[in-house]
Amino acid sequence: MAAPGLLRRRRWLPGLGLPALLGRLAERFSRSRERGRRSSWLLLAPLLSPAMPRATAQKPPPCFLYPDGAHRFQWIGNLVPEFGISSSHVEVLSSPAEFYELLKAQIKAAKKRVVMASLYLGTGPMEQELVDSLHEALVNSLHEGVSSDLQISILLDFTRGSRGRQNSRTMLLPLLQRFPERVQVSLFHTPSLRGLLRLLTPERFNETIGLQHIKVYLFDDNVILSGANLSDSYFTSRQDRYMFLRDCRDVANFFTELVATVGDLSLQLQPDDTVRVKDGMLHPYQGDKEEYCKAANHRLMEVVNSARMKQRLQQHSRSHDTESTARLDGRQASVPDTWIYPLIQMKPFGIEIDELVTETLLTEAERGTKVSLTTGYFNLTQAYMDLVLGTRAHYQILLASPEVNGFFGAKGVAGAIPAAYTHIEQQFYQEVCRRRQQHRVQLQEYSREGWTFHAKGLWLYMPGSSLPCLTLIGSPNFGYRSIHRDLEAQIAIVTENQHLQQQLHEEQNRLYTCSNTVSSATFKQSHRYVKLWVKLVTPLIKNFF
Repeated sequence: MAAPGLLRRRRWLPGLGLPALLGRLAERFSRSRERGRRSSWLLLAPLLSPAMPRATAQKPPPCFLYPDGAHRFQWIGNLVPEFGISSSHVEVLSSPAEFYELLKAQIKAAKKRVVMASLYLGTGPMEQELVDSLHEALVNSLHEGVSSDLQISILLDFTRGSRGRQNSRTMLLPLLQRFPERVQVSLFHTPSLRGLLRLLTPERFNETIGLQHIKVYLFDDNVILSGANLSDSYFTSRQDRYMFLRDCRDVANFFTELVATVGDLSLQLQPDDTVRVKDGMLHPYQGDKEEYCKAANHRLMEVVNSARMKQRLQQHSRSHDTESTARLDGRQASVPDTWIYPLIQMKPFGIEIDELVTETLLTEAERGTKVSLTTGYFNLTQAYMDLVLGTRAHYQILLASPEVNGFFGAKGVAGAIPAAYTHIEQQFYQEVCRRRQQHRVQLQEYSREGWTFHAKGLWLYMPGSSLPCLTLIGSPNFGYRSIHRDLEAQIAIVTENQHLQQQLHEEQNRLYTCSNTVSSATFKQSHRYVKLWVKLVTPLIKNFF
């Protein structure tokens, strides 16, 4: 018998056709807006529009295009902007070293804008080299005269970026002091950390309340989407994922606006290492929380809605121009083969787009579909667990073994976190076995000597296909924190191009090659013993890590 949580969700998820499902999602989205937040009718209206054409007679190949250029995941465009591009503009990176070298090269080549959103910036020599690259780019732009107006915008988390005497703020102050008109450093402070809680919660522990967790690195019209932070381990031996989008102006403009809006809602670092609120903005923890969150919701959804409407107008205009040209000279109108959908999750502000899309993808995964899901911190929400255990697709879930967990060997209470993750993993595995789902749900642990594991995301293989046609990549970990506490962003990439699909498959295969399959014997190993106090405490604290 299915778990109660699964039964509750199954009242509206399984068994519904896509139009009905989207209608229910619209209702849910509308209800979340009604809880003291402004309704986003521009966003909701398209959910009620007719569904894309249904396939006829013969079963179509995976991710095929309909005659009008639509694809089977077109429904995501009912929630967020849809950016159609050529697959030749997408490059999948594989290593921390590639990521680091690309960051430096892109900074130095930037002419107009550098936008970097991360949890924090480290304080070692490699991070200093990044700062030096920013300095070099700014100096070069001054030498180029009025033709260059390079602007640098950096968004970090306030609590993580302020930790310790030497921190992200002290690393960036020299840039801010020398180029105050060209450099902006914004430090997001969660509105949930306020009052006595803020005064009494010590450093490090205050980071559990909520964070700015978006990881986007943008240079002119080039964008890197990743889960990696700006710290030396992420440049050397911490495995993550990295997607490079080259010459994608519309995507770059969207993320520039998104980061700028979160930056406006944040505290602004000053050249004397103080912070202040931007003129006309509400204070995140000293003012009224409900008013601040309502204003944040309005501004952020305005970014999503305006980009979406603008993109649709542009697509309509391009389609009309292309059709007119084709009629004149008889050419076949071209269509993109890859689509980018930006997904954001900011539950403190009532925004849950990423959650809706992810749940729908898992719900609609039919029999024969294969879903590869990775997370550095295995702590799925109850909703995601119910969907994995209650639907028909095959799942390969890759997670960190204790030795490659980022908290392994940490001092104090943090040192017990890998054991807590082991306990959560064992409970989930036991539930898989209890339901006799081992043939369909497989757990694998990443293990690589001298490395840690931080990769997160999803690859979706349609029935009958050996290559994925969709991937999710970005900052979310599929856990409670990602859904409820932190600010998150990722992209869904849908592609018809076989070469890009092959790149995505090879990326997935590289990660899974460094893994071992989990079995009951895994938890009988002596080093997997979980102390009783950890088992007792885990249910109380699992929503904070």
